[in-house]
Amino acid sequence: QVQLVESGGGLVQAGGSLRLSCAVSGSIFSLAVMGWYRQAPGKQRELVAEISNYGRTNYVDSVKGRFTISRDNAKNTVYLQMNSLKPEDTAVYYCRLTRPTFYYWGQGTQVTVSS
Repeated sequence: QVQLVESGGGLVQAGGSLRLSCAVSGSIFSLAVMGWYRQAPGKQRELVAEISNYGRTNYVDSVKGRFTISRDNAKNTVYLQMNSLKPEDTAVYYCRLTRPTFYYWGQGTQVTVSS
């Protein structure tokens, strides 16, 4: 059974930084595409950033230059470094592990950015 556990969310003032972590159990982490998604109240869940198993990254335009996704295959962990946070970044952030025929979600971690 694959489990994803996010941590690192919290309350921060605008302009501040947070680093999210997602620890993955199981042996498939190094083969998987890992992504961070977010869902704000009343909005659809959206992809924020993803990283392939060989390190290629992709970001939604609204976070480019502010957020950085990275992975440590030795620790089965993916990170999201979030800088210059804005109130509109407030959401529940979810980690997702994707393989060609299945995917898993974490439980989510709340990020709240105050103005």
